[in-house]
Amino acid sequence: MTGRERRARAEAVAAEQGGVLSRRQLRSLGITHDHVRNEVTAQRWSPLGRQAVAVHRGPLPVEARAWAAVWEVGERVATLDGVTALAAGGLTGFDEPRLHLSVRHVHSIEPVPDVTVHKLIRRVDGEVLTTGIPRVRPAVATVRAAGWAVTDRQAALLLLMPVQQGLVTPAALQEAATTCLGRRRRRFIRTVIADVADGVRALGELDFAQLCRARGLPEPTRQSLRTGPRGRMYLDVHWRGARLVVEIDGVQHRQGIAVSLDNLGRNSVALANDTVLRIDLVGLRLFEDEFMAQVAAGLGARATRSR
Repeated sequence: MTGRERRARAEAVAAEQGGVLSRRQLRSLGITHDHVRNEVTAQRWSPLGRQAVAVHRGPLPVEARAWAAVWEVGERVATLDGVTALAAGGLTGFDEPRLHLSVRHVHSIEPVPDVTVHKLIRRVDGEVLTTGIPRVRPAVATVRAAGWAVTDRQAALLLLMPVQQGLVTPAALQEAATTCLGRRRRRFIRTVIADVADGVRALGELDFAQLCRARGLPEPTRQSLRTGPRGRMYLDVHWRGARLVVEIDGVQHRQGIAVSLDNLGRNSVALANDTVLRIDLVGLRLFEDEFMAQVAAGLGARATRSR
């Protein structure tokens, strides 16, 4: 087999892996250590750590880096996990420079540059997908990503984005939270998942009234009926005297044409000279004081004008 034939064979297999091959794969293709060294010396290939080789000299896509990380940590024990597994499954819009992998806690792992290895007490049955690059299922990856997040705000974002992008269902998240929740922010993750799964029902208008009472604000009317351009609609909370409305948006308000229908209804309320404040449910979990300060300001401003 000529050098050109070896390169063509290697490139054909590597095309499915972002342009990289493991040393084991190279040997199975009949490409020896000496052959690899010759290609590297000729500046056609590039070694990636001890276990991977890029069969080109161009930029490495994330997929290539992920494969190399799995091989470097140990392809029989390591899987992509957390936000890295979500990205491999199609998540977009979240930038995480480090790769996140998981292994069982019994394995001793050498540090790998730009890779965070999380040790697990156990794996959930069936959590690892068996096709393509080793990675955990989206629901498990989402729950773990939230647990490994730097802040509560980042954790909430990582719980919301996979649902909004159709990678995982709220029901699957709830199931995963019963089996693979780690030690960090357990209560917070369960609360946000309940918000994602049940929308406004997870908070309840009564809970919002409690937030108002805690700040000395008047208790609002709940589920106030109003007639709009598309018929009857119910306002989440309403202060008639102050002409202030607060709408608490769950995840379902961001799906399909729900945004358009909501905007039509709430615009009609605003045109009737009521002030409409919109608060997303997860945002209320994260920025309760800031949102409630806006409610207080809305009540105070309207009450001043009324007097």
